[in-house]
Amino acid sequence: MWSRFSNPAKFEAMALAIGPFLFGAFALCAVFGLYTGLFNSPADYQQGDSVRIMYVHVPAAWMALASYTFIALMSLVAFVWRHSLADIAARSAALPGAVFTALALFTGAVWGKPTWGAWWVWDARLTSMLILLFIYFGYMAVWQAVPETARAARFARILALIGFINIPIIKFSVDWWNSLHQPASILRADGPTIDPSMLTPLFAMIIAYTALFGWLVLVGMRTMLSLQRVEARAARSPSRPAEVAAAVSEEGA
Repeated sequence: MWSRFSNPAKFEAMALAIGPFLFGAFALCAVFGLYTGLFNSPADYQQGDSVRIMYVHVPAAWMALASYTFIALMSLVAFVWRHSLADIAARSAALPGAVFTALALFTGAVWGKPTWGAWWVWDARLTSMLILLFIYFGYMAVWQAVPETARAARFARILALIGFINIPIIKFSVDWWNSLHQPASILRADGPTIDPSMLTPLFAMIIAYTALFGWLVLVGMRTMLSLQRVEARAARSPSRPAEVAAAVSEEGA
């Protein structure tokens, strides 16, 4: 099964089949989660209506970590098994992961102002999340800065695996250091501490973000594979620009 989708043609067929379902799941869960969270869930007894930012902030923060974990896993797969699509998958996940991280930082600042009285504090959780955003930027910059694809992939894998050290730091920072940020309230040994009326829309939004991430990664991978085919055709026939332009139009269609 793992090696089956190392064939780009088989992978693209699978991506075309799965993509609409992922986007549909995103749309349905996002509509349900946002409507329920904004209009049907209760306000917090301490934070009031500002707690509703949670339905955007928490899934974004989770997906920031999950996206980078996916990048590190794909980088490891590329190193060990030389899977032909692993680097493409990792590279396709970088931009969505960076956007999720930026969204988590922005919504956290909006939530922190009424809760903590400040837009930003150099809290361990916030600082490590900001570092994660810079790691995302660095990962994407490596792909752009190194002209040779093989070398760029090797450097990007190394950076991804080293940067993964930051993920457990983010996760356990509230347990290891004194923090303004609240401790885990969902993934706990004794169960979630959030009321079901809030937990249901929150889970719906987590599913929505996850489906959106999967759809974006598949779209990104298909786009990169198309560009690779165009470049391969251009390399085989550099003296025929008209055919190259036709190939670009064909791939775009």
